[in-house]
Amino acid sequence: MIDRLVAANAAYADAFTDPGMDARPVLKVAVVACMDARLDLHAALGLELGDCHTIRNAGGVVTDDVIRSLTISQRALGTRSVVLIHHTGCGLLNLTEDFRHEIAEEVGQRPAWAVEAFKDLDQDVRQSMERVRTSPFLLHRDDVRGFVFDVHTGLLREIEPHS
Repeated sequence: MIDRLVAANAAYADAFTDPGMDARPVLKVAVVACMDARLDLHAALGLELGDCHTIRNAGGVVTDDVIRSLTISQRALGTRSVVLIHHTGCGLLNLTEDFRHEIAEEVGQRPAWAVEAFKDLDQDVRQSMERVRTSPFLLHRDDVRGFVFDVHTGLLREIEPHS
């Protein structure tokens, strides 16, 4: 499979023209989303190359590493807004921290990370918004919005923060 990807890159590079873009996102927005292969964020949000920073992980959960990336995105590269996107049918809805313990038993070492599994999509989006809004490392915490993407309709549903 990797050879196929490398061959596709060679074909891409043959037609590639340097767009001359800066690393700073044109729209000054960072999108944090799940790594699920069904989410085509650029198409779903009407984005073009260079418009945003995209940070993806299992569940689109705001972890310490996401805060690290957002901090760099804001402080070094000028983003001001944060969009958080979870989605229906997420694999983390079916996991628990037992997954981590099973891995520890299998390999003889406990992972340093938490699974960050959840049972309630809306509540986890709210928790992620709260993690962004309360991080002392981020300069811009006022324009943070969270959504659930429906993998069957393609629509975003906005989640209201804790009141």
